[in-house]
Amino acid sequence: MEDSSAYRALIERIKKFSADRDWSQFHDPKNLALSLQLEASEVLELFQWTKDNQIKKGKESEIADELADVLYWVIMLSNHYGIDLLSALEKKMDKNEVKYPIDKVKGSSKKYSEL
Repeated sequence: MEDSSAYRALIERIKKFSADRDWSQFHDPKNLALSLQLEASEVLELFQWTKDNQIKKGKESEIADELADVLYWVIMLSNHYGIDLLSALEKKMDKNEVKYPIDKVKGSSKKYSEL
């Protein structure tokens, strides 16, 4: 899959944002992965202590910011390793379609190893 121009522009904006602030010195793979995990935890925090699987009352607008933070760190980490995320996702979906054939998994939450 070819990179879309919007995707490429987003990557360039993220790289410039970091470079302008001289933050690359802090962006080793461990710290990128750690930041990704911390932001993913902030997504989970929006659901903490809820009983109805909904975002905490008054926090609905925050999910977009938290998901954007997660995407930021995914892009930073993939950029560090030269991974084209769009191509990687296409390849992963191809693998998933083989691992989870419709006739065996439709309506089931079983993991591929349980089929």
